[in-house]
Amino acid sequence: MSCLPLPFFSGICTKAAFQFSIKSSSPLVPFQRLQLSRSTSTTTTRIRYSLFHSLKAKATAEVVHDKESGVAATAGGKPVVEHSRTFIEARSEKELLFGIRNEVEAGRLPPNVAAGMEELYQNYRNAVFQSGHPAAVEIVLSNMTVAFDHMLLDVEDPFVFEPYHKALREPFDYYMFGQNYIRPLVDFRNSYVGNLSLFYEIEEKLKQGHNVVLISNHQTEADPIIISLLLEKTNPQLAESMIYVAGDRVITDPLCKPFSMGRNLLCVYSKKHMYDIPELAEMKRKANTRSLKEMALLLRGGSKVVWMAASGGRDRPDPLTEEWYPAPFDSSSVDNMRRLIEHSGVPGHIYPLALLCYDIMPPPPQVEKEIGEKRIITFHGAGLSVAPEISFPEISAACEKSEEAKDAYAQALYKSVNEQYNVLKSAIHGKQGLEASTAGVSLSQPWK
Repeated sequence: MSCLPLPFFSGICTKAAFQFSIKSSSPLVPFQRLQLSRSTSTTTTRIRYSLFHSLKAKATAEVVHDKESGVAATAGGKPVVEHSRTFIEARSEKELLFGIRNEVEAGRLPPNVAAGMEELYQNYRNAVFQSGHPAAVEIVLSNMTVAFDHMLLDVEDPFVFEPYHKALREPFDYYMFGQNYIRPLVDFRNSYVGNLSLFYEIEEKLKQGHNVVLISNHQTEADPIIISLLLEKTNPQLAESMIYVAGDRVITDPLCKPFSMGRNLLCVYSKKHMYDIPELAEMKRKANTRSLKEMALLLRGGSKVVWMAASGGRDRPDPLTEEWYPAPFDSSSVDNMRRLIEHSGVPGHIYPLALLCYDIMPPPPQVEKEIGEKRIITFHGAGLSVAPEISFPEISAACEKSEEAKDAYAQALYKSVNEQYNVLKSAIHGKQGLEASTAGVSLSQPWK
């Protein structure tokens, strides 16, 4: 039997609490199901007692290193903020939650942010417990202590995102922080990746110096991390190098910022929030112009893969049927990206990408103006599928006017995303569709 390890926390557990298996599909149905099954390992008890302390020691060392590096970098310049160690030193849920109240009383944490942190903790804990993981208590506490510590750090000394933000991997690895935090929320036993051969094709094009744009739907704040988790074993380089076109909300909300810091981002202001504060509209337009220039420079260098939500925001359920589906694509946004690709001087390709993960962290039913939304979190399966690239010249050949061609191209991408989305939906929600295609060779190995 071939082996494919999937570490839950890289470099922590020496033996398994779960097993990972992929049931490969037939060549005619290019989908793979990511499946986890409970292990009967006799070391589970020892893992439960050692996991929290191992993770806490590693996290504490990274935070200390992060702080010390910050002091060295800012000597003689910006004053170093004395960072509270309330959360990173917490050893129980009681200490962690009590620490929130202490930080409010000390004036280091605004009450509204504190309320959001406590709500996040409760929802995250409940979701991880849903997974049935034997070390759920330790996982929740270790992940939340590190998350709260970095949220507080950003409140004390706010991080400012540049128009193009490169993922921060050292001295603290924000990328792996995000991976380890969201991973316990994904039910890999009921998760799917579609058309893996096309993901390999994309990697080959990137190696040749080409640019690739993934035109996608968008469902949760955690989409970039969920995409990386679904690709981290088969296409890790693609997962880590992806650049996400991100709205301003995920780079301003203190509960989001530490997770955003671990991703490559092109920061823009969404059209949906352009006029939330009318007097800031002009500033937002100028900022978007700067981001477009940054994107143009990046694409000229080649070998870039960019993810863009073509609707300009997250999907939402139909108010009558409560069914989820990809939100309509904005043709002008798609066309702007297409022209950037064409004018880069480097071969470029545009692929439709479907993502289904709303159950893990659904957005509010309505688009909200205020920062600090309520975050509902559950343990659930997720799906990702890419479709063959769609050529603009082929679509536009049947159109008489440029405006007609622009709309037709956006619709062709949207149709393809919907087709892939419906297959994922059938598979993940147990409806007739993909399930019968997954009974192939099983690849499994205990987690390390």
